[in-house]
Amino acid sequence: MVGYAVGLGNVWRFPYLTYQNGGGAFLIPYTLMLALAGLPLFFMECSLGQFASLGPISVWRILPLFQGVGITMVIISTFVAIYYNVIIAYALYYLFASFQKVLPWSDCFSWADEFCSKTRLVSDCNATLDGEIIHANYSFITSNNLTCINGTMNYKPVQFPSEQYWNKVALQRSSGLDETGNIVWYLALCLLLSWMIVGAALFKGIKSSGKVVYFTALFPYVILLILLVRGATLEGALDGIEYYIGRQSNITKLMEAEVWKDAATQIFYSLSVAWGGLVALSSYNKFHNNCYSDAILVCVTNCVTSVFAGFAIFSILGHMAFVSERPVSEVVDSGFDLAFVAYPEALSRLPVSPLWSFLFFFMLLLLGLDSQFATIETLTTTIQDIYPKVMKKLRIPITLGVCILLFFLGLICVTQAGIYWVNLIDHFCAGWGILIAAVLEIIGIIYIYGGNRFIEDIEMMIGKKSRLFWLWWRMCWFFITPVLLMAILVWSLVTFSPPTYGSVLYPAWGTAVGWCMIIFCVIWIPIAAILKIVKAEGNLCQRIVSCCRPAANWGPYLECNRGERYSHVVDSKKEKEHEIPTVSGFVYAQQ
Repeated sequence: MVGYAVGLGNVWRFPYLTYQNGGGAFLIPYTLMLALAGLPLFFMECSLGQFASLGPISVWRILPLFQGVGITMVIISTFVAIYYNVIIAYALYYLFASFQKVLPWSDCFSWADEFCSKTRLVSDCNATLDGEIIHANYSFITSNNLTCINGTMNYKPVQFPSEQYWNKVALQRSSGLDETGNIVWYLALCLLLSWMIVGAALFKGIKSSGKVVYFTALFPYVILLILLVRGATLEGALDGIEYYIGRQSNITKLMEAEVWKDAATQIFYSLSVAWGGLVALSSYNKFHNNCYSDAILVCVTNCVTSVFAGFAIFSILGHMAFVSERPVSEVVDSGFDLAFVAYPEALSRLPVSPLWSFLFFFMLLLLGLDSQFATIETLTTTIQDIYPKVMKKLRIPITLGVCILLFFLGLICVTQAGIYWVNLIDHFCAGWGILIAAVLEIIGIIYIYGGNRFIEDIEMMIGKKSRLFWLWWRMCWFFITPVLLMAILVWSLVTFSPPTYGSVLYPAWGTAVGWCMIIFCVIWIPIAAILKIVKAEGNLCQRIVSCCRPAANWGPYLECNRGERYSHVVDSKKEKEHEIPTVSGFVYAQQ
């Protein structure tokens, strides 16, 4: 679970948000949002999956009317799996490119244009000539052996070599979504390799991936520590860290609603709640495993990793700012620009730069892979719940088939317009769909199934707890967390802006495709509810009530764990609850 929750966002998004939202002061709303939104949802999903030993669709036997929420989670995980492996392919490409004596983005080579420069270029300035102050272009100043007056220099708009390498060489980026261009063959090969790694790690299911994840989840910490130690010894490192979390901290930022929204969304997405993966992974736990301790440990580890990664990132960015004679604010970026432009540029300025570049991109590769393992495991667990006999016989072909299908679906993301598609899917699918699923999940379980009833289920696994122990969780589950999630959802919709990539605007049809993707994700919620009501017996009111009750086969999977509370449970092997028929490739059909 640590491998699933700790991912690329911890390295390339959290440090930037901290810098942008008041430095160290940002840790206050971040910690509060962890306690109020992230941890309660994380604990709920871990408990839900472990109790029933079912994946994100079948687990909604708890509340058949809401089975569409599970379908939505699986579809969103599928979309995310498509583009997430493309990001892993980018990391693989840069990893292979690091095996050179001179890093290919360390200088302006043959692929660069006239705007490429490692330092700022003066375009014009004021100078003193024959006792008079004149304003002239820099070529005139230098040809006449004049000196610019401090504070009067204007600089040309230039790009770092790493930025041009990213756009011109790695991506071969087109002018926009309208210009698809060709498939970039080396990115397609890297994408194929990344899917081969995922398939090889998962072909035996959770047993094989569990062994691999011990390495992929733990080794990034070793690399982060190495990068931090190296970064801390560089000139200018202190400036970078001060921008991150030091004297630049701005406590007045806490008065801005945007800061709290950023903290909540970062916690929400970095913990991977409402994606279905936590339910799928926890379904493999033993029934009496202490899921409460797991939730606390994973959430705290996730947040400490984010803070720790920030020190490693900003210490080296501070050195880059020092070398290039720019303020730290001009070299700091978020997301793709941090991972594939700013940080590679900083690494290229270090002695033995290929080594540091290899370590950084190897770390990105591992962080991406263990999250991807869990996402694909979510899909295969869903298939296993619906087709247990088929999955038992054909696990390897089905797992490989899923990987092959998603590879072909991802080829659009390795065209010359690929980065625009990656950004579009991320902008829409990893946003409102997850928030909607989370809001309905907590309303369904706490208000319809019953929060106190759910707590009794948890106590069957972890033992009886005092009322004081549950006081905090009741406050969060019954009021604070759903209100927070609704506020974030409404805020996100009110402040919606069309997607952009840098300065490139998306065409109207691109935004329309994004809305179609999110509608396709969430439309299964009403469809599944309507189908359940149609299948039920009685008048409309009776049908709705019956769909709001747990299915006959809801309860602990093993009979020995059911006790008196669930002694009435119908064994699923004898009488199978019908699942909603769904679309092959995204959501999986009934048995």
